[in-house]
Amino acid sequence: MNPAILPDATGKLAGRPLEEWNAAYVKVENYFHALRIRNKPLLGQLVLRVLERAQRRAPNELDRSATQLAAEEMDRLVTEWFSEVLQAPPTKADQTLSTRGRLALLLADMPGKWQEQFLRPGPWPEEFVSAMRENFLLAGPDFQISKMMPRPFDLGPITTLTNLGKIPYFRIALIWVLFALLLVAVFYLTH
Repeated sequence: MNPAILPDATGKLAGRPLEEWNAAYVKVENYFHALRIRNKPLLGQLVLRVLERAQRRAPNELDRSATQLAAEEMDRLVTEWFSEVLQAPPTKADQTLSTRGRLALLLADMPGKWQEQFLRPGPWPEEFVSAMRENFLLAGPDFQISKMMPRPFDLGPITTLTNLGKIPYFRIALIWVLFALLLVAVFYLTH
């Protein structure tokens, strides 16, 4: 075990209370669960790798919580791995690599077929790489130019009842009075 991830004499890890790191552990673990990583030893290794990276940053970034640091490191680690597998360099302008990579991961059924390949350095099986790259291309949006023109609201038949000219509410009042008389007549005939 790496001694850098052991608590110090005050019971803190990288200057943060253990409760913060426990919360960060749960968030990272839940993220990997969402990606359907079910292999417990692999899951534990991945979570610890993310937390170690976050702990290296923690002493220099005191304004951020351990969970924030872990989430950023988790996204950075996953994005770097997608960049290597998919041979698509991450850029600041293109924030979709991580999203499209996760979608390709699920479309290629990585959790079912190649779970042990997740976040592992290459080389990877050619079948896995080709499935990931094919699904990465499918995961991209097909952009279309469209225009949305504002249209007037259609309120249905209520507009015909109120657009009567000089006395707009007379017809509505008359309809309600006739409806009330109908109800009274039905009540009188049934009792």
